[in-house]
Amino acid sequence: QVQLVESGGGLVQPGGSLRLSCVVSGFSWIRYSIGWFRQRPGHEREGISCIGLLKGSTDYADSVKGRFTISGDRAKNTVYLQMNSLKPEDTATYYCARYYDTNCVLASALYEFGGQGTQVTVSS
Repeated sequence: QVQLVESGGGLVQPGGSLRLSCVVSGFSWIRYSIGWFRQRPGHEREGISCIGLLKGSTDYADSVKGRFTISGDRAKNTVYLQMNSLKPEDTATYYCARYYDTNCVLASALYEFGGQGTQVTVSS
C-alpha cells in the first residue's frame, strides 16, 4: 500500500525554523521524485520543492529559494523539508506527493497525493 505521511508542522514565530518530514512506503522510491506542496486559504496549491531520489536533483520555487532545503534519507524512507527564515506568508498546509520520474518538476498535476498534510503557522 502506497503511503506518504507528512509531519513536523507547528506554530513558529517569524524568522524561525521547522523541519517537515515525509515518510514514504509501499513503492520503490528510487524511481520517483518527491515534491512538497502547500495550500494556503484562498490560494491554489503551490509547488515548493522537489527532489529526484535517484540522482538527488532538486528544484525550488522562487518564493522559498535560499530559505528551504529539501533532502532525502534512503535508510529512513524519508524526505525532509528544512524551512528557515519563515515568514507569515509561509503559513499553509504542507503536503508531500510522488511523481513517477527521476527528474523532478514542480507541477502539481503530475504528482500523486496521499497524505493529510501538516499545518505550518508562522505568527508572532
